[in-house]
Amino acid sequence: MNEEIRAKEIRLIDENGEQLGIMSPRDALRIAYERNLDLVEVAAAAKPPVCRLIDYGKYKYEQAKRERDARKKQRVMDIKEVRMTPNIEGHDFAVKVRSAQRFLREGDKVKASVRFRGREIVHADIGRALLEDLASELGDLAVVEKAPSVEGKTMIMILSPKQSGRSEKPLRPAMGQAEPEAQGQG
Repeated sequence: MNEEIRAKEIRLIDENGEQLGIMSPRDALRIAYERNLDLVEVAAAAKPPVCRLIDYGKYKYEQAKRERDARKKQRVMDIKEVRMTPNIEGHDFAVKVRSAQRFLREGDKVKASVRFRGREIVHADIGRALLEDLASELGDLAVVEKAPSVEGKTMIMILSPKQSGRSEKPLRPAMGQAEPEAQGQG
């Protein structure tokens, strides 16, 4: 930037994107000072290096603003856990399925775990069947990212939403479809 440019000749581009030609850095710096702008090297590898006349402070501010906006729009995917035991009852299993569905609709991954106590680990097939049932119940919303595997006294399976960045989008069309029917009846 400015006096730090060490090339003998540079290609200068003005603030409007028009080429001013090839010149010495001293001449380019004089033009930059006349226009109250900074001389910034944008392509050092080019022959000759390409420099641009810009307001560097404004450029840095806009760049930081773009990064902030990108971070706002970025969705961090959390991992929510659904815990069960191998002897879970049907209604309790249905509650766990509804919780997992809600997590997946919100765009989060679901870690389904079956915790074995005592000698229950001998019947790992029951836990595997339970996790496979959960995966089949959630088949329309999720894909199995990690198949059921035993880690210590816990069997774990990870499910992720079918489409990334869903963030409650499946709920909106359903509401939108229900509204016209209600308006047509009233």
